[in-house]
Amino acid sequence: MTNNSNKDAYDEVFASLEKHNKWFEDSIPLIASENIPSPAVREAIISDFGNRYAEGWPGERVYAGCTYIDEVESQCMELAKKLFKSEFADVRPISGVVANLAIYSAFSNPGDVMIAPSIPAGGHISHGKKEHSGTAGLVHGLEIEFFAFDSDEMNIDVEKTKTKVEELKKQDRLPKIAMFGGSVFLFPHPVKELADFLKSYDMHINYDAAHVAGLIAGGEFQDPLREGVDTMTMSTHKTLFGPQGGLVLAFEKNADAIKKATFPGLTSSHHIHHMAGKAITFAEALEFGHDYATQTVKNAKALAVALNDSGFKVLGEKKGYTQSHQTVVNVLDYGDGGKIEADLEKANIIVNRQLIPGDLKAKRHYMHPGGIRLGSSEVTRLGMKESEMQQIASFIKQIVIDNKNAKEIATQVTEFRKSFQKTQYCFDNKLGAYEYVKLR
Repeated sequence: MTNNSNKDAYDEVFASLEKHNKWFEDSIPLIASENIPSPAVREAIISDFGNRYAEGWPGERVYAGCTYIDEVESQCMELAKKLFKSEFADVRPISGVVANLAIYSAFSNPGDVMIAPSIPAGGHISHGKKEHSGTAGLVHGLEIEFFAFDSDEMNIDVEKTKTKVEELKKQDRLPKIAMFGGSVFLFPHPVKELADFLKSYDMHINYDAAHVAGLIAGGEFQDPLREGVDTMTMSTHKTLFGPQGGLVLAFEKNADAIKKATFPGLTSSHHIHHMAGKAITFAEALEFGHDYATQTVKNAKALAVALNDSGFKVLGEKKGYTQSHQTVVNVLDYGDGGKIEADLEKANIIVNRQLIPGDLKAKRHYMHPGGIRLGSSEVTRLGMKESEMQQIASFIKQIVIDNKNAKEIATQVTEFRKSFQKTQYCFDNKLGAYEYVKLR
């Protein structure tokens, strides 16, 4: 006999899953760290690969039953190397954070110093200090110093960073790792301008491409592996439109250290179904990635200009607002990032609050920061172009500046979304982008 309370909970979970899909079908998704995978990727991640273990490297597994897993993983690595023109690829990290941990583990020891962007200057929490519960400090025991930052340029200040590194050397605190990349990432980082200088101090240079990997693959941002970095880490589900997961790219000379850090150091089972989804994603990106990346950047620029023209304070104005998929807006004239995020969500416009330069000095908390961050990655995957960005900016203005009724705007958003229900830039899109697949 079925326990009714258990069955009720079971049914409630599925009801919430279906309601979530329907909500996103009717919403404008602008979270810069998210994207929608193709139906093909969704097929891969519900395969039986998700129930198996494949510890180790293809051909060197701890478990039997890996014949076809090895075939897919080998193909996945080759596709990743081709996509990013890399000598080595480790596709096993299960997230961008784990990919970064592989670099920390392979090329530093606890107590070493790493230099990276601060969080208000765009850095990611996986680069952060122990006292902020940052991964680098809390998990690997690194001491963190920050690049000098130019808030007008919204980028790393090259000359002041050189001065800071020289001061750290005098203090006997020379960084072992230099970490480029981050969460607020409007413009290419000055890798070429700093690489030789940093290497002269024997630093390992990593570039965290989590946000901009798809733009790099599409030739629309920068090319870190040719600009002087030693390794490049990323997640695989932002502008690189795959399943959630991680990836490490490197030159062959660093391959063994990375392989050992990933397994047995950081992973056991490496979410093999998501690895299969990565392989599909890399094939899609090789075929469609340039067009997608180009349109993603065009859309971000168009959204930034439209928001600025609507009266918002868009950061990065001095350099044209953005060269990536991101737009960052100072919303302090209308409240704070937490309030604006909540107001927009009521209208089915999904954004995230964001710390911006000046927030910490003003004692603003990450729950109520001065900004919001918008991403064009997912709406571009749905087929939207510049004219749609103007309409999105109008919706945002009506909620934030004009204080229009959120339910009325949500109805308009639902109507707007009706023309954009399929995933684009992929081989197969018969299934709706948010169509719920019921297997029960």
